Amino acid sequence: MSDSEKIVSLNNARNKAKDTQKEDNNKDKQVIHCSFCGRPNTQVAKMVEGPGVNICSECTMIAVQYLILEDRLPSGEAQKILDIFWSKIR
Repeated sequence: MSDSEKIVSLNNARNKAKDTQKEDNNKDKQVIHCSFCGRPNTQVAKMVEGPGVNICSECTMIAVQYLILEDRLPSGEAQKILDIFWSKIR
């Protein structure tokens, strides 16, 4: 998986890119860091790029896990998703 496939950008989600070829070439060289843990996109499974912030897949799952466990009633389906994610990351 190339680095460009690991980044999902939400910066211009409403606007279509005019030159996707040029944009893809730039993303291959671009290093983006998670705003939460500081790891670069080259060291994580996926990265979501937002307006001024970025979050890696691991930090996203930690946040989701926190929100689920905060209710103290994780559904069976939610727990399966968390278990699958963490087993693939390790």
